[in-house]
Amino acid sequence: MSHSHPTPHHPLQAVLVDIDGTLIDSNDAHARAWATALKEQGHAIPFDRIRPLIGKGGDKLLAELLGLAEDAPPGKAATERARRLFMDGELQSLQPTPGARDLLARIRDAGLQVVVATSAQPSETQALLVQAGLDDLIDQQADSGDAEASKPDPDIVRSALRKAGIRPSAALMLGDTPYDIEAAARAGVPAIALRCGGWWNDSAFAGAVAVYDSPQALLAEFDASPLAGKRRE
Repeated sequence: MSHSHPTPHHPLQAVLVDIDGTLIDSNDAHARAWATALKEQGHAIPFDRIRPLIGKGGDKLLAELLGLAEDAPPGKAATERARRLFMDGELQSLQPTPGARDLLARIRDAGLQVVVATSAQPSETQALLVQAGLDDLIDQQADSGDAEASKPDPDIVRSALRKAGIRPSAALMLGDTPYDIEAAARAGVPAIALRCGGWWNDSAFAGAVAVYDSPQALLAEFDASPLAGKRRE
C-alpha cells in the first residue's frame, strides 16, 4: 500500500467506483470473450495483447487493435458477440474481489454515496452488480449509456458526478486500471487505485492518491486512507 492524502476544498460526499476488476474479478473473462469474438471474425489476436486494454471502452479497444469503429458493422458485430460470450459464458462463474461488499458497506456507513462509474454497457452493469452481490449498496450509477466517450475520457466520471449532484472536489474515484485514474484526473477527481484488476506495477498508477492491493486491503486501512476524515456533514 502507498498513499498521500489530497487536500479537498469540500468534505468528501461520494465515492465513484468502477466495477470490472475493482468490485468483481472479471477482467480476464472480458479479455477471453473479446479474443473469441475477434477470432470468429478472422482476427487472431492473442489474449495477452487484449488483456492490457480491458478497462477501456469497447470503442477504444477495437480502434487500437484493428482500427475499427464500434458503430461500423464489423465493430458492432464484434462488440455484440463479445458481450454475449461474456454474459452467457463467463459472468455466472465470477466472484467479487476480496472485501468488495464490506468496503462498500463501510463507505456507506461513513455517510458517503456509492456511485458506479463504469465503461460497461448498460445491459451489463446491473448484471455485474448482482453477480457480485453488491446491487443493494449502490446509490447511483453511470455507464457507457450515459457518456459520449468511454474511459480514459472523463465523460463517465462527469456523468457520475452529475447523478450524485456533487462537485469533483467532493468525490474520490476507486478503480483498478490506469484508464480509471486518467478518466478521474481529467474530470478533476482524485483517485485511489487497486492492484487486484491485474496491474501490479504501480508506475501505471502514477496519478493516484493511494494504491492498495484490493478492497479488503483498503478496508483494513480505512481510517488511515484518503476515505477517512472527509465525510459528508
